This record gives sequence, structure tokens and C-alpha cells, in this order.
Amino acid sequence: MSLEFNEVPGQRKDQAERLRLIMQENSAEPRYRREPRILTVSSGKGGVGKTNIAINLGIAFAEIGKKVIVMDADLGLANVNVILGIIPKFNLYHVIRKQKNVRDIIVDTQYGIQIIAGASGFSQLANLNDDERRAFVDALKELAYADIIIIDTGAGVSPNVLTFLKGADDAIIVTTPEPTAITDAYGIIKSISTEVNGPSIKLVVNRVQTVMEGKKVAERVITIAGQFLNIRVSNLGFIFEDSAVPRAVVKQDPFLKSAPKSKASQSIRHLMSRLADIEYREYAGFGKFLRNMFGGRT
Repeated sequence: MSLEFNEVPGQRKDQAERLRLIMQENSAEPRYRREPRILTVSSGKGGVGKTNIAINLGIAFAEIGKKVIVMDADLGLANVNVILGIIPKFNLYHVIRKQKNVRDIIVDTQYGIQIIAGASGFSQLANLNDDERRAFVDALKELAYADIIIIDTGAGVSPNVLTFLKGADDAIIVTTPEPTAITDAYGIIKSISTEVNGPSIKLVVNRVQTVMEGKKVAERVITIAGQFLNIRVSNLGFIFEDSAVPRAVVKQDPFLKSAPKSKASQSIRHLMSRLADIEYREYAGFGKFLRNMFGGRT
């Protein structure tokens, strides 16, 4: 299995820097509040499970008392609300077209998180010009009240995706053991590797059959990124292949709630604990197993 190291066109930094700084701008909230932590969940190719990870990771943060917003930033093929069985009245299309403010389209859910729906079927949203992208990022300052903002980006390395990736605190890159997914994950990592003050890059390997498979895939990507890009990629962890996940998708009910003791759910909670830098205790038997396999925090 080999990786192809093709060049990715460079992108402007201004929108990314603006996203990073939005929480420092004027806000109606008290100035002593900490800024929201911005996490992007991205992948080089579609179908690797990033949206499910974004949603369930948000719910896991909400379970420990965090105010969480999950924003569907796949501008063209959105599905966060679909997985949750929610039909929002307004979405990001209305914000980008300046018909609504961001606060107007936030939807509360029964899972303790708020969501901002993307817009499906509007191909022009996937190719915003610089002015539209800048105005959209400016509008996000209305989300300053949150503790955690999880942005589910589109797949690939479009200008829209790179804007969010480069502006995040943590860029969570999702791959699977498939060779094409690994190659495309490397492509995203390469595209943001030139950022001097870029995000902390964290890798998640989804749908692994065994612990060894998850570790081998992660080690391969991390080693190649270090050798060819001179960049550090952290191994955030892996998620086991689990039949509870597709069942939850069909039911439009997050697997963290419909199957809280499943391997996938416990894997998600372990990822959250590593991001939050807290000790994972729930369902201690399997949690201890995961901790041992990951070799502690990194």
C-alpha cells in the first residue's frame, strides 16, 4: 500500500485567522468567560463516519456539563440534522444569504447539544467566494457563549474546508483502514501543515476490527507526516467497528444514547476524555481496556 504525495493548492490565511480570533471580538457575553474551544472533524474522503463522530463527541462533552454546538459546515451535502431526525426551519443557507443571523438558526436537541444545520442541495454554497466566506466567518462570533464548538466540515480540501481547519484549535482528521482513506487523510494533513500557528492535528481511525489494526494505521500516518512534512500528528484514538452505529443511523438516534455501553460509544467517550484531559471512568472494565491499549494520554 502506497501513498501519493500530490501538491494541494495553497489557500489564503485571512479567513482562518479570522475564525481563530472571532471569540476575541465584541460579544454580549461577559468578557471574563473563556473562549470556546473550536474542534473541526474532517476527512479526506466521504463515508468514513466523521458526521457520526462529530455528533456523538458533542453529546459526550455535553454529558460532562459542557455547552456544545455542533455545526454542519458541509456546505452543499449537509446531514447532521438528518442523523438526529431533525427538520430545521432555517439553516446556514439563510445565514450566508443574509436572511437570518446565526442565533436564529440554532436548534436545541434532546441530547443536550445545540446544532446548526447545513444546507443540502445548494451546490453554490460549496464554492463560496472570498467575500461570502469572510462574512460567514464574521457571523460566527454569535456563538461565543459555547464551551465547545464542533464543526463537521465537508470531505476533501476545498477552500471552505481549509478555512475551518486552519482556524480551529484542534483539527480532528478521521480515517478508516482503507488505503484510499489513509491517502486522503494525509492530503488534508499536508494542506494544513504549512500553517505557522495552525491547529493541533489529531488522528482518529474509525471502524477498526482490532486494536492492532487501529494502532498500525495511526502509526503509519503519523510516521509519514513526521518524515515528509515535519509535523506532529497526535494519535487521538480509534473507534471499533460496531453494528450499533448503523442501527442508530437508521433509527436517527445517536449511538451514544441508543447503545451507551457499545464499543463505539465507549470509544467516543474515551476520545472525549483525552480531548478534555480528564480520566475516563465510566464502564470501567472496557474503559480500562481502552486506556491500556492507548498506553495512557498523549
